[in-house]
This record gives sequence, C-alpha cells and structure tokens, in this order.
Amino acid sequence: MSVIYIDGGWPLSGELSLQGSKNTVLPMLAASILNQGSLRLFHCPQISDVEHMLVLLKQLGCHIKREGDCIEINASRLDSDQVAAEYGKQMRSSFFLLGPMLGRMKRASAPYPGGCIIGARPIDIHLEAFQKMQVEIEEDGEMLSLSTRGLKGNEICLRFPSVGATENIVMAAVLAEGTTCIRNAAREPEVTELCLLLKKMGARITGEGTDTLVIQGVKRLHDAEYTVKGDRIVGGTYLAAALATRGSLTLKTDCISHMESTLRVLEAAGARLSIGADYVTLISAGKIKGIKGLVTETYPGFPTDMQSQMMAVLACAGGDSSIEERIFESRFRICEELKKMGARIAIQGNIARLQGVPRLFGTIVEARELRGGAALVIAALEAEGESCIRGVSYIERGYENICDVLAGLGAQIRKEG
Repeated sequence: MSVIYIDGGWPLSGELSLQGSKNTVLPMLAASILNQGSLRLFHCPQISDVEHMLVLLKQLGCHIKREGDCIEINASRLDSDQVAAEYGKQMRSSFFLLGPMLGRMKRASAPYPGGCIIGARPIDIHLEAFQKMQVEIEEDGEMLSLSTRGLKGNEICLRFPSVGATENIVMAAVLAEGTTCIRNAAREPEVTELCLLLKKMGARITGEGTDTLVIQGVKRLHDAEYTVKGDRIVGGTYLAAALATRGSLTLKTDCISHMESTLRVLEAAGARLSIGADYVTLISAGKIKGIKGLVTETYPGFPTDMQSQMMAVLACAGGDSSIEERIFESRFRICEELKKMGARIAIQGNIARLQGVPRLFGTIVEARELRGGAALVIAALEAEGESCIRGVSYIERGYENICDVLAGLGAQIRKEG
C-alpha cells in the first residue's frame, strides 16, 4: 500500500498548467455509448477514476484508444448491458452509464455505486426520474436492473439539484421520444460542459447553465471531438496549498470563470490575487485570516468539494473560523485527522468551529476519501516536521501525479510503495 511522506514548512512557488476535470470527463466518457461511432476527448486527466471508467466501457464492448491526454472511444458494437460489479462498486460515477445504456440499449444493470464515503447521496433521485421516463426497475440484492420498451420524455422536477441525477437524466433524454424538461436542475459547470458535448454530437438541448433544461429527443447522435476544461477543484486545491504554505502560485487554465466562489474565499483568508482570462496568480500576504460563516452551497456557491481543503488552511489562521456543510453530512470526517496534527476543531451538527493555531505538527494520518486526502496533503505541507499520509489511492482518484506536481513547486514530498 502506497504512502506519501511530506517534510512540511516549505512555501510553494511557481507556475502550473491545470489538469482536465475529473467531474467533467467521467460523464462524457459515459455519454460516448450513446453514439454508434466514435468520440474523441482531449485534455483528459490521468487519474484512477478515469482508468476505472475505461475498464467499464471496455467490458461493455467499447474499443478504447489512448494517447497522452487524448482518449478515443468507439462504441459501434456493444455486447453487454451489465456494469461490472468489481469496478461499479468502487466508483460512484459508474452510475452515469445507466442513462446512456437505457438510451442506447433500452436496458441496463449495475451494482449500487461506491465511491467516497462523505454522506448520503441517494440514487433514488435518478431512479424516480427514470421511472417518469417509462423505465421499469428491479432490485436484486446489490444489483439494479432497469429496462424500458422505449424512453419517453416527461416533466421532471428534482427535489434537490443533484449534479449526477441531472447528468444521468440528460443523457437518457437525448435519445428519448418527445421532450424532457428538467426543473431545479444542477447548474454546475460540469453539467453545462456535458450538454455542450452532447449538442456537438447532435443532441437538442436548451437552458444549459440554468436550473431548467429542455431536451428534445433525436433518433441518433454522431461522431464528435471535445476538449475537457480544467478541473476547478484541483485548481482550488493547489491555490489553497500555496496560501497555506505562505507561497505564491500562478495557475494557468480555461476554467477561471468557474472558480469565482473559491477565489473569493481565498481572498477572504488573506490571499492577494491577480486574475486574467486564462490565469490566476495567488500571493500570500504572510498571514492567514479566519473566516466566520463559510457555507457550502450548490453552484455558483462555495463548493463542498473545497470545504476540506479550506479546513486545512483555516486550521492555522490568525483567528477563529466556522464552516457550515449544507451538502454532505459526513464531510467532517477529516477533522479527527487534522486534530492529530494539532488543529483545534469542534463539531456541532453540520458546523465546524476552528480556533486557529500557530502551526500544525507532522504525524501519521490517513485519507478516507478524495478531498479529505487532499486536505491532509495541504496540512502536511504547512506542518512542522514530517507527515506520513496513508490511503493514497483515494487521492489518486482525482489528482494527476500530485507528488510530482508539488515537488515541482518546491514541496519536499515523496511517494513510497
């Protein structure tokens, strides 16, 4: 089992070109099976979640070709309607395959999805929407079997603007008969990017970027190419690390406009920012400020996927902070690991209250989910002494070559095992 060792206390400094977005590319890969031909995606991140999705696509019958950050999927011949349990249980995004499989093959079976343990993420929002589109659902232990005589468009109002459910419904609707209207749809950039890709493939979609999406079903899609935008959460993570270590970082990416809420929070914590169309430069003012009343929200609010990283930053703030988690109820699991390093954190329901300390201290900690793992890396970078981080596989689900990237910015970091 791999571990990461970090000798903390070294400021990060340099320039970084941002990797492609995990949460954008995964549904795009799933969408490839809607077309009886090829899809080429550029700027794909080299992370384990992408590799697992490619394995699932191969098992469905897709032919995969990968060269660097370019992935080409040929889905002209599909010979299975079952998502392999081995990988389906490991990653929640395997559930993205259900909508495209129903659209293409009118049937699909999959295990209940896995992924990071950060709280309840009910799949019934997906299933209720599928039922409104004339899908029959059977449950057999840990497996779900879905079938339809033909998808029918319908009016669907989501009780919560779930990103995954919105994407799954959109992918099912593009080949459905009639018109589907999704109200209270997720507005996240990843949803918009998926819609833009599908439109490039021939889908008829309006309303992307708003909370109402209208999809008019078409008979078939066609081949397309698309470039995946940068990962706004990975970008925010590295900027947070630069602030925590009192360093400076220039981030080059095409997703600056999607990072507004994160950049505002970093500024509130003491960062000085210079922002352009395709870059942001962060310079630490030397002292981290506490933030009271930080709240996670759906887009365009502050993302829950950045909450743990800011927790690590604010642990050493010159003052008190509070963070309210409104999306996932179990996203404070990281606090116990940070407390091992000397952080002062008290949890009251869905609110974490932090009393800033002068410094953290290196020790042995364990990542139990993706963003919490990234937060531990930040904490170790700012800590005094050496830290050992276990559970590296969680971090590698979303961060491409994180040790090499950080070493290139001046971190004293190595991976063993």
